[in-house]
Amino acid sequence: MNHEWKALGVAVSVSAVSLFSMLAFAHVLQDNARATSHEKASVESWQWWKPAPAPEAIAAGGKLFLNSCAHCHGADARGDEGPDLHDLQMSDHHIINVIKTGFKGEMPSFAKKHSDAEIAKLLAYLRSLKNVSPTADSESMPQ
Repeated sequence: MNHEWKALGVAVSVSAVSLFSMLAFAHVLQDNARATSHEKASVESWQWWKPAPAPEAIAAGGKLFLNSCAHCHGADARGDEGPDLHDLQMSDHHIINVIKTGFKGEMPSFAKKHSDAEIAKLLAYLRSLKNVSPTADSESMPQ
């Protein structure tokens, strides 16, 4: 009977060590994924403001786009070095996060260059971009 208790104790100990090792490994994998992800968690002020869809905000965002983004995404935002930004299929939070943090080796961070209000205007402009014919799209370009 004593031998059975020792075997049971060893089995429980091995199981506990295995479980702890798997949890520790999962934590390391999660940290590595978080460190290399382009969608980093943020607790910034994006949570309390929403971009104003007013025509003035869209026009102001278009001007900011031309000054900061057009050299990579093209003046019409159809892409050049950077991707086409029409009909973006991602959340506002994700777009704001990309503008603020950039992509290592691909896109710089604009967190220091643009305020939250300016980023809201950029977002309003990006959300106004629709995939329509290039002649109709040129009407939405800022003057």
